[in-house]
Amino acid sequence: MPVVRETQPWSALLDTGREDGRLVREAFEGAREPVFEDVPRDLHPLLADALHSAGIERLYSHQAAALHAAWEGPTIVTTGTASGKSLCFQLPTLETLLSDAHARAIYLYPTKALAQDQARALHRFGLHKGIRPAIYDGDTKREERAAIRRRSNLILTNPDMLHVGILPNHQAWADLFANLAIVVVDEAHVYRGVFGSHVANVLRRLRRIASIYGTTPRFLLASATIANPVELAERLTGLDEIALIDEDGSPGARRQIAMWNPPIEDEALQTRRSVLSEASELVAELVRSGSRTICFMKSRKGVELVAKLAADELARTGDGHLGDRVAAYRAGYTPQQRRELEAKLVAGDLLAVVTTDALELGIDIGELDAAVCITFPGTVASLRQMWGRAGRRGRGLAVYVAGEDALDQFFCRHPDDFLDRPVESAILEFENEPIHLAHLLCAAHEGAIDPDADAQTLGTRVRAHCEALAAQGLLVERRGAFTLRSPEDFPAARVSLRSASPESIQVVDTSQGELLGTVELARACSTVHDGAIYLHMGRSYEVRELDLELRRALVEPFNGNWYTQPKRETDTEIERLLDRRDTCGVTLSFGTVTVSEQVLAYQRTKLPEREVLDLNGLDLPRTEFTTQALWYELRADVLQDLPMEVLLGALHAVEHAQIAVLPLLAMCDRWDIGGLSTNAHAQTGGPTIFIYDGHPGGVGITRQGFQRFEELVGDAQRLIGECPCESGCPSCVQSPKCGNLNDPLHKAGALEVLGRMLHFRAD
Repeated sequence: MPVVRETQPWSALLDTGREDGRLVREAFEGAREPVFEDVPRDLHPLLADALHSAGIERLYSHQAAALHAAWEGPTIVTTGTASGKSLCFQLPTLETLLSDAHARAIYLYPTKALAQDQARALHRFGLHKGIRPAIYDGDTKREERAAIRRRSNLILTNPDMLHVGILPNHQAWADLFANLAIVVVDEAHVYRGVFGSHVANVLRRLRRIASIYGTTPRFLLASATIANPVELAERLTGLDEIALIDEDGSPGARRQIAMWNPPIEDEALQTRRSVLSEASELVAELVRSGSRTICFMKSRKGVELVAKLAADELARTGDGHLGDRVAAYRAGYTPQQRRELEAKLVAGDLLAVVTTDALELGIDIGELDAAVCITFPGTVASLRQMWGRAGRRGRGLAVYVAGEDALDQFFCRHPDDFLDRPVESAILEFENEPIHLAHLLCAAHEGAIDPDADAQTLGTRVRAHCEALAAQGLLVERRGAFTLRSPEDFPAARVSLRSASPESIQVVDTSQGELLGTVELARACSTVHDGAIYLHMGRSYEVRELDLELRRALVEPFNGNWYTQPKRETDTEIERLLDRRDTCGVTLSFGTVTVSEQVLAYQRTKLPEREVLDLNGLDLPRTEFTTQALWYELRADVLQDLPMEVLLGALHAVEHAQIAVLPLLAMCDRWDIGGLSTNAHAQTGGPTIFIYDGHPGGVGITRQGFQRFEELVGDAQRLIGECPCESGCPSCVQSPKCGNLNDPLHKAGALEVLGRMLHFRAD
């Protein structure tokens, strides 16, 4: 991408960044002309009139292609932000409902806000005689639900309500399932990892119930740009031969991209200026220039802080009147507050909004000039989705503000690699055992499971899984079909779509008497032990008591200036080898392992100095879970001449670095991954590094690492080798989740080991 400088409202801001070195890379994305096609002449007259009234005289090429593909079978559309993906599934759905008075459809959204936004869009079509949409989610009043089931032909809902409210009560929805023609899955890229594995099971249960009522609905999916859209669609739905529409016919704005790295304030420690302070000044300067701006950040607390700091900065420089035009937007606000903020954005009353990823997805908030992303959001796909918000009047600014995390600094050292890096693959594991078996119990509640008839929807190994559940006393086989042993049981109530394990700890905020959420039992001792600082939705809480028997952790809001890290002892036992190959001077394996952990203590570390305050002992039981893992045994020539005191630290540092860069290959977070390094593993008999999925059963993360191991080695080597620190820091080999509290680590030794592995790869 060549650098072409031009005068824009933000030119002075970027000039300053060039002068002091904070602007580490800039580039441009060129404008794209739209590609149009005519509206099909055979479209239902009412729908054609609605398009005309909405000012839509022609369709973008991908919208027309999606309309044609949808008549043939399942389809996934993956185009850029604001490319009109919604119309890709609206047209075939509305055409179907207008042409057949009995037909029904389901729109599935990952958030309530998206369903609300789509309901408004449907209302604007004015097709009130033939289209009767209704939102059915946890906020729907109980007195309205029967009427919705009776008269609505388009249900807008979310996976959670489909799982716990609709499928278990399918008899009450008999008219819907007996006439179900179309199922739309919007924002499909969100359904990955644990959440995606659950939703894949929910959609298979949906297909099964529809088949019981004699229908085979068409599945239409829409997604942000990802590396494997067809594979994701197939894994989510269980269907084959899904058509892909990925040629974007919408116009594209000319977008300027800026990578921004806060300056180093302490050369010895390599600590940088607060990313929050840096970002708030950027937002304030963009507001001064008249640029309508959206700023993304993961932390809800950080969102509020950046909005306040930006307003304070405007007041400090005499532009206090603009401070009222800066607002925060996050989960936790009332629906009315969120609607008011969205309306102000669309109307132009707000010049800047600082938000979590709540506004990353396709909610219509009007056209914006600039999009600022504070720290790497976890995936390139997500970052580009956020950047896609920028582009009003044919031009826009997209800014990435780096933090101190290893990936952020890795990207700042390799900006071209970052800008040219392809989007990641969205991965999930439909047959993750804890998840899949829990959903089979839900399916048995919805109707007896016939392994022969249900193999098409519930998987070819359904009989073996049902027999395993019967052996546990949860199912019983009668006349070749499996039913719940306890018919009055309601298993869906025990299955959270956000957790891999049905056994969980409830996290309760004692100050509000509010259930914050749940933590998988296998991870509870590491995350919600007594004294732990627990993060939930960007807010900090201190754990006052963990009661494993009552399955609860009592927490209260925390405003202190320290964080905690558990010190734990971890062991891995190889259970099953699934694949193996020799590469990079190692024997690389993939399979299942049992991870056993015991949390022995926790360390408190003061912010921002990272000064260790103390180490507190804990008395907690050993826990274990089975998951997927890659592991590799290093040959003697890779480790030749490394002293033992260097070897242990080198292996440990290599493990940390590979865990840090694995999210570049799979859409995951480093907190979804665990690891273990040892100079002598009991089963392999020699130096071995394990990297495993941090969720029981595994969700496919380390399979991706196994398949692209050579890239994993190369990325880890560059992460360490390009870091300017002397002996290791949070930007390279130190990990915020290390069970050994980052001891021992040997940066130079790790660099030597990875260099030798790459040498053997070249040979």
